[in-house]
Amino acid sequence: MAGLAATVGSGAMTNSIKDIVEADVLLVTGSNTTEAHPVLSLQMKRAVRERGARLILIDPRRIELADFAYLHLRQKPGTDVALFNGMAHAIIAHDWVNERFVRERTEGFEAVKTAVADWPPERAAIVTGIPPSKIVAAARIYAMAKNSAIFWAMGITQHTTGTDNVKALSNLALLTGQIGRPGTGLNPLRGQNNVQGACDLGGLVNVFPGYQKVADEAARRKFAAGWGVPYESLSPTPGLTVTEMMNGVLDGRIKGMYIMGENPMLSDPNLNHVRHALSQIEFLALQDIFKNETAEMAHVILPAASFAEKSGTFTNTERRVQLVRPVLPAPGEARPDWQIITEIANRMGHAWSYDSPEDIFKEMAALTPQYAGMSYERLAQGGLQWPCPTPDHPGTPVL
Repeated sequence: MAGLAATVGSGAMTNSIKDIVEADVLLVTGSNTTEAHPVLSLQMKRAVRERGARLILIDPRRIELADFAYLHLRQKPGTDVALFNGMAHAIIAHDWVNERFVRERTEGFEAVKTAVADWPPERAAIVTGIPPSKIVAAARIYAMAKNSAIFWAMGITQHTTGTDNVKALSNLALLTGQIGRPGTGLNPLRGQNNVQGACDLGGLVNVFPGYQKVADEAARRKFAAGWGVPYESLSPTPGLTVTEMMNGVLDGRIKGMYIMGENPMLSDPNLNHVRHALSQIEFLALQDIFKNETAEMAHVILPAASFAEKSGTFTNTERRVQLVRPVLPAPGEARPDWQIITEIANRMGHAWSYDSPEDIFKEMAALTPQYAGMSYERLAQGGLQWPCPTPDHPGTPVL
């Protein structure tokens, strides 16, 4: 998300799922799409089978999607930046750059040109293990097609160079103008349902909802007024990441944690580190629908309702906001997350007056420009893709 936001200003898919079949070239990397995003993989296969699209697969493994690939580049693990820079070098060296697009819609071309000058395909081949001819072929096929789209997932983002990987991919699209039209774009496939929505609404350490930076004084004043809290209570300093939180427990900065819908004892990369930290913490509350590995270490467990037992909205990987309604009653003492959080806030002395998820959504729309034109009434008629700035705006399929 950080790499894409830095290059094009938004950490989300630029295009829609239905656009996949309009692509002439599909570049897929860091994604076992068939297993992780089966609906999208069906669209990719349809593009190949029915429209003759060419699939460039960049993956060290021979995954199922390789059976549909026109070109499969099996790079050494961890050499993604070298490969992408080698492709960028080839694009520039062979004059495959979309000069008009670069001139009118981008900045920093000379810096990119300088950065990749030291990465001719021959050098990239030594690092990646991919023959220079294949690197050049991938660059040519991607750059020269009418519509080329890039897709990636956590195979290149959950990585020590994850941000750089995405920046290098973005350079390919911006050099060639393969963005801003159906069948093109930069398309991160999010790892779980509603990850996009969580990021959109402030589930990141450095931004408020709508990716408005906590360091921005105007943003802090806006949210202080909207939330009815003192301006001074909103810190301009970004918070801690999950890894930093665990370090904070061990060095004494953090005494308690409230974990919702997450199982760090299973999902974090260094489980021994997490186990050591959580065994030292003074207070741990867990809010979830199942008793998982982290629950074994919790002092308090708050039973939450599942997606099928509550109402609200989900934002999927293509920026589509969709309304959900309960189809089952929540079992036992389980309650929707918003009710649990609201009651805790009120017991701590705050006067939170939310009566429904719709109340919360109205506040979200009022403070988040991308969601400003959305309402439960509109979403009841069907999902909308952000940005949707006004009540009469149809949503934005392509950024």
